[in-house]
Amino acid sequence: MSSLPRRALPSAGMLLLLLAAGAAFAADLNPAALVYKSSDQLKWRDPSGAAGINQAVLVGDPEKPGLYVVMNRFKPGNFSRPHFHPNDRFITVIKGTWWVATGNKFDPNLTVPMPTGSFVTHFAKQVHWDGAKDEEAWLIIVGEGPATLTRVEEAK
Repeated sequence: MSSLPRRALPSAGMLLLLLAAGAAFAADLNPAALVYKSSDQLKWRDPSGAAGINQAVLVGDPEKPGLYVVMNRFKPGNFSRPHFHPNDRFITVIKGTWWVATGNKFDPNLTVPMPTGSFVTHFAKQVHWDGAKDEEAWLIIVGEGPATLTRVEEAK
């Protein structure tokens, strides 16, 4: 026999108590202090997921004046076309690589990669376009609404 002390394994009752304690912590969140949505509670504009670029509004309303925060999801091979917005937009890449370009010549070979963790500012009334190449790209966009998009004539 070994002289090492025997470790006690937690009983089933102890495990249930620990699980209940974890559930109690979640139940103790004060909704006056914070609210949250899990990823499965987000409402995507295209719930089927078929859209090449899909969006979930996290805060505010991008169609109205005021602060908004959205999450955009670009499927592989999907790009916006050259356009501009009336206000600055602040973008963080949270998944994948997002490819960006400026100007009105649409050519995915002219894009620059923004890997996960990159932060990009789109300045008001400046022409740009962007998208995903070989993998999905997920973005958090913060801006001041209304977040209209004005397409520009593309250069040949």
